[in-house]
Amino acid sequence: MKMKLVLAALAAVVLAAPAQAGPREDILQGYATAAKAADPGFKGFDAARGKALYEQQNTASADAPSCSTCHTASPLKAGKTRAGKAIDPMAVSATPDRFTDPAKVEKWFGRNCNTVLGRDCTALEKGDFITYLSSL
Repeated sequence: MKMKLVLAALAAVVLAAPAQAGPREDILQGYATAAKAADPGFKGFDAARGKALYEQQNTASADAPSCSTCHTASPLKAGKTRAGKAIDPMAVSATPDRFTDPAKVEKWFGRNCNTVLGRDCTALEKGDFITYLSSL
């Protein structure tokens, strides 16, 4: 009887505790705040837009005309840099720690958006991109 009371009390505490967002969700929330500031009509991120960005062919770089140039057409597969270095799959299901370190996320968006798109990605694009790769 006493054990049942302890378990019931523990369950009540666990169920009453607020859900903790993880680092990826915190990063997405930051992008959502920035996207809303840029466009008050912002309604949320969209995996389909993220997929389109991933697959988009660009003219900013002849060496890297799309994300899939280095990351492969399937985000579930490992890619390779132009120098031949292996890149872990982009899909969160294949690389669970993907998009969890804010400094790394910004570093790679900064580098890759400029290489592929010839410009910085917007907060909306970053959020859509992470949302897409989190959906796989």
